[in-house]
Amino acid sequence: MSLDYENDSALHQELITQVLSQYPHKAAKRRQKHLSVASDREAVGEEGETLSECDVKSNIKSIPGVMTIRGCAYAGSKGVVWGPVKDMVHISHGPVGCGQYSWSQRRNYYVGTTGVDTFVTMQFTSDFQEKDIVFGGDKKLEQVIDEIEELFPLNNGITIQSECPIGLIGDDIEAVSRKKAVEHETTIVPVRCEGFRGVSQSLGHHIANDAIRDWVFDKADDKTDVEFETGPYDVNVIGDYNIGGDAWASRILLEEIGLRVVGNWSGDATLAEVERAPRAKLNLIHCYRSMNYICRHMEERYAIPWMEYNFFGPSQIEASLRKIARHFGPTIEERAERVIAKYRPLVDAVIAKYWPRLQGKRVMLYVGGLRPRHVITAYEDLGMQIVGTGYEFAHNDDYQRTGHYVKTGTLIYDDATSYELDTFIERIRPDLVGSGIKEKYPVQKMGIPFRQMHSWDYSGPYHGYDGFAIFARDMDLAINNPVWDLYDAPWKKMTVPTAAVAAE
Repeated sequence: MSLDYENDSALHQELITQVLSQYPHKAAKRRQKHLSVASDREAVGEEGETLSECDVKSNIKSIPGVMTIRGCAYAGSKGVVWGPVKDMVHISHGPVGCGQYSWSQRRNYYVGTTGVDTFVTMQFTSDFQEKDIVFGGDKKLEQVIDEIEELFPLNNGITIQSECPIGLIGDDIEAVSRKKAVEHETTIVPVRCEGFRGVSQSLGHHIANDAIRDWVFDKADDKTDVEFETGPYDVNVIGDYNIGGDAWASRILLEEIGLRVVGNWSGDATLAEVERAPRAKLNLIHCYRSMNYICRHMEERYAIPWMEYNFFGPSQIEASLRKIARHFGPTIEERAERVIAKYRPLVDAVIAKYWPRLQGKRVMLYVGGLRPRHVITAYEDLGMQIVGTGYEFAHNDDYQRTGHYVKTGTLIYDDATSYELDTFIERIRPDLVGSGIKEKYPVQKMGIPFRQMHSWDYSGPYHGYDGFAIFARDMDLAINNPVWDLYDAPWKKMTVPTAAVAAE
């Protein structure tokens, strides 16, 4: 379902001018490239080429001195790509703070016995001290690996997630990994994801993807004892981190149309699923930003095609199921249509219930890798309108993809500073803001409903048809919560004159 609406281009352009006027000239010139208003898709440039709907600069170093909401390369590797792999132990190699801060914050659901054969919600750190900085931490890392193998013998591998000091002092984690992998006959993956690398967590995704290529795929290619019987409908689901059970909801739909999910990584993933990924017939990528690198590698190395899919909201679910089914032919296409028809009554019931309560409500989004575009049509399926959207760490191709989702006049912002985001929200006064935990409480203090769109505010799943029902319920609970009627301070409320009270 596609809503026909247009946002206020003039107001949004005025807002951009307003925030830029508060910066020094040099800073304003740099930030101007990151802020835009989505143009008419039919507009034609001077040379006859269609203008980009979301033409903003991205993936550029944040301006020193402003409050950015980005993360670091370590967060991109450990917190996103590697951390959810459940049967591996992930060592935060460095001081304790990074591992402590990233400990079990993303709600990556998994099946298993924690501390026995799964380790996602546990924190392992080498706990660097001053002497480790001075004399190096390689021996301490070896000791940590030995202790892990002794205390947790059912782990199937170890990753070493480097923190900033490791790169600065020059520790050779690759040599330690090779030595201990032979000694313990296990997979050990060193990941050079020191936080100072790159401009955001995005480079951490790329580094983690490269580690999969170099330390998992290349090693697995050398193995001759890996027993796995392939089938004609084998697929990998890549870039779904099972936030609140999203990957499970996606797997249900894919299996219902007749596909076999042989790898779902890295949410609820095992090392074996990653190792056998090159044997699938198709890679389905959910979070393009964090996992497109490994999909491109598998396409080049193993000739496995890949495609993006979107299971947020019924419109995109139906389009994605049909697109996936076409790849496999008439048998799967027929089953896909039966699945779509099966869930149509559920969709109609959800829309009938929530459309009257949510129609016309305006939403601003500011999230990470894919949700600023993927969830747009899920809101529109409920009659809601997206007035602004942006990414923390997107690349140019993310904004090009976003242009296909947003309407003319939508406010676009990349790596927004706290001042910019607060100003946009305060002036636009949307009915709902969807962003991260750092933005949640300042927005609520403005008297504006908020949903945490990184980890679903302890709800979910939001993928699939059942997830759409949960999504609709949560948006309704946020927007129509009676607490917002109590926002005005008591001393600002209208008071009845004393004489009038006495007359009664």
